[in-house]
Amino acid sequence: MDELVARLTVLRALGADEHVTHAAEHAGVPQPTVSRWLASLSESLGAPVIIRSGRRVRLTRAGRLLCEAADRALTTLEAGHRAATEEVSPERGQVALGFLYLLGRSVVPALVGTFREDHPSVRFRLVQNSRQGILADLGNGAVDLAFVSPPPTDPAFTHAVISEEELVLVVPPGHHLAGRAAVAVAELAGEEFVGLEPGYGLRQITDDLCAAAGFTPTLAFEGQETETVRGLVAAGLGVALLPHADSPSGLPEIPLTPRAAREIALVWPTDTPLPPAVDAFRDHALRT
Repeated sequence: MDELVARLTVLRALGADEHVTHAAEHAGVPQPTVSRWLASLSESLGAPVIIRSGRRVRLTRAGRLLCEAADRALTTLEAGHRAATEEVSPERGQVALGFLYLLGRSVVPALVGTFREDHPSVRFRLVQNSRQGILADLGNGAVDLAFVSPPPTDPAFTHAVISEEELVLVVPPGHHLAGRAAVAVAELAGEEFVGLEPGYGLRQITDDLCAAAGFTPTLAFEGQETETVRGLVAAGLGVALLPHADSPSGLPEIPLTPRAAREIALVWPTDTPLPPAVDAFRDHALRT
């Protein structure tokens, strides 16, 4: 079993950077052993797995397919080993949690902190990314649970809405809409927007709200964090649809009519059993 894992590890490492020495170091085996394995593999296939290119190698198409299969196999094996370990001692398990950047300031720290009061030995691996990136990680097993907005519609995922945040129009000081009590999204058709890049949930919500109002927003600038977007608005570079600021920003925030909000959901794979520690954290998050 150990040799099989080592060989799969070599293939995964080769798929990542196509370097035999690095692959051998990653797997903890001598480089000559790795070279013999690759030669034997090529012989059994009747086609080369790698082609030498100076100090590095280049994977053939057959080699690339094997590396991708090895990566999938190891991911499954690692998840199974972790689940088996945690089944014996769920209080010493690990939770791989993916979440949006914006949730890293309050929601996630609060939930993790209160959970560890009763489960002090459970470890967390925290992964921040865009909505698109986090859901991809959840789909391939890189994370166990995810906080995203808006909730996914893919049946491969199950979700529960845990909270919602009102969205408001944020404009530069002195903007012609700054004194309004409320603004309809349709009134923003002629405005330049600043917002998050495609793949981020808040960008999707902005695009959807504008589409429902009959127009496509003109994005003058795109960023990856809401505070960057607020800074661009403050510089007079456009308007944005954002949640209320956590602290005073000096920027006018105008309610939308009708009211708009974004739902924050906890998401997990529909057909994949969760390890005990992950299951316990999910229940804690849903209760909290």
